[in-house]
Amino acid sequence: MFDSKTRTIVIVGAQWGDEGKGKLVDVLAERADWVVRYQGGANAGHTVHIGDRSTVLHQIPSGILHPGVRCAIGNGVVLDPETLFTEVDELVRDGVDVEGRLYLSDRAHLVLAYHKLVDKESAASKAIGTTGRGIGPAYEDKVARRGVRVLDLRHPKRLRTLVERGTEHANQLLASFGSPKRAEVEYTMGVLEALTPRLLAIADDVGLAVHRAIKSGASVLLEGAQGSLLDVDHGTYPFVTSSSTTAGGAAIGVGIGPRVIDEAIGVVKAYTTRVGAGPLPTEFDEAMGEHVRKLGNEFGATTGRPRRCGWFDAVVVRYAVRINGLTSLAVTKLDVLDTLDKIAICTGYEFDGNVVEEFPGDIAELEGIKPRLEWFEGWKQPTTGARKLEDLPAKARIYLDRIQALVECPIEFVSVGTRRDQIIGL
Repeated sequence: MFDSKTRTIVIVGAQWGDEGKGKLVDVLAERADWVVRYQGGANAGHTVHIGDRSTVLHQIPSGILHPGVRCAIGNGVVLDPETLFTEVDELVRDGVDVEGRLYLSDRAHLVLAYHKLVDKESAASKAIGTTGRGIGPAYEDKVARRGVRVLDLRHPKRLRTLVERGTEHANQLLASFGSPKRAEVEYTMGVLEALTPRLLAIADDVGLAVHRAIKSGASVLLEGAQGSLLDVDHGTYPFVTSSSTTAGGAAIGVGIGPRVIDEAIGVVKAYTTRVGAGPLPTEFDEAMGEHVRKLGNEFGATTGRPRRCGWFDAVVVRYAVRINGLTSLAVTKLDVLDTLDKIAICTGYEFDGNVVEEFPGDIAELEGIKPRLEWFEGWKQPTTGARKLEDLPAKARIYLDRIQALVECPIEFVSVGTRRDQIIGL
């Protein structure tokens, strides 16, 4: 993994999110000096299991659970300052030493009360199935150049002007929705004034700090949220998030050059899930979906919403391999399939009588495709105790070998349970 030639690694979801990125980052962070989040916001939910304890991290990088590892939130993240410090305080109560280890890019934009209000009241957000945490509206303000950055907290007059502009725009949107609710400048200012000392205490030029760390030979993990198929440019638009979730977004969201990234590891489940609306070509019927959902505990760590489930889609993952330049894969939740009699992989699609082998960008085509499934016999044996490849049942190894061949990328890790030690390095 980390060696003299590999110092900077990006971890990216290669499906529709919820792939288990947090666990892989937690495992690899033991050998890292820095872990940096590069996009998304409090809509992320990275669950890390240590012994009998589960920790859900929404904005703080998963490496925070390893003493001595420095963790940073990059400029590509839209930060909810209220929930950030709720998360920090919970970690401290659990005995995690956060002091001096957490850095926040002063270029990161803030998610404010009026962003959340707009998100919750917007019919478009409800149709797409957002988490309602203000992520999309905050990114919209960022692109429209009316956003509030962490560094604006150093300038009270500028801060008030920006908050007034943002509130005015939000209230115009709320009126257009037909909502009676309105945002208030003084409420938002009060929240920010109370949190400013804590925010500025950890604010830094994260891009420069990570650049210097890389130059000094430090090991750096770049951690994304969501998945490649939710990328605003390359995902199933418009059923996507509002940021660049792919490996290319890591360089932008941290403030480093793409040439310093040595490896890109894509995380995938041994099947497929997504939350909310949008195409899922291999989706199970209702009975099978409910069965796998229970086996895999497929409910959102952030929202609790049930995830839609389907067979592993090699077309999707091969696409993710291409757009991310993935060097290897980590397959998670293999153990969820342990009891199934038959298991399928989608090898291609059919649309209007034609075979489609590459992932289409047209949502209309995606909604009309039929998956071409290749079936495998289930291994019907528990895999949770496996610690090396040879420990896996032969039929499970055949399944993994077929995935590697179809997606044209080697598998480097296989996770067979929720705990840190339930992972196989191939």
